[in-house]
Amino acid sequence: MAVTDPIADYLTRIRNAQGAGHKVVDIPASKMKKAITKILYDQGYILKYKFDDDAGKQGIIKIAIKYDPISKIPVIRKLGRISKPGLRHYSAKDNIPRTINGLGISIVSTSKGVMTGKQAVKENVGGEVVCYVY
Repeated sequence: MAVTDPIADYLTRIRNAQGAGHKVVDIPASKMKKAITKILYDQGYILKYKFDDDAGKQGIIKIAIKYDPISKIPVIRKLGRISKPGLRHYSAKDNIPRTINGLGISIVSTSKGVMTGKQAVKENVGGEVVCYVY
């Protein structure tokens, strides 16, 4: 079955794996998903990741989900898609949304690559607001 929104599928797979208590989740790879995965790792939302380019057509991404060591609650509380294929959501450099007053991150696809909302403001570029994480 063809997926109409690969980014929403990516976020849903992570959400479902967390809900089921899995330690690792496999996701079909793409350049955008790899960029989002790197951001999630750099911001401390996932434990580690591995790009397996040999598997499948474009490869797969293996993500080790991060849980709180004491309470076993996933570090990612919410993962939401903002810009959808049916309704794209673009923001100018001055209007990039802050997630929970700066406690979460928004991921923005800009002309300078995929980056967090804070980085986009620093780089002085706007773009498509892909999703938010907190």
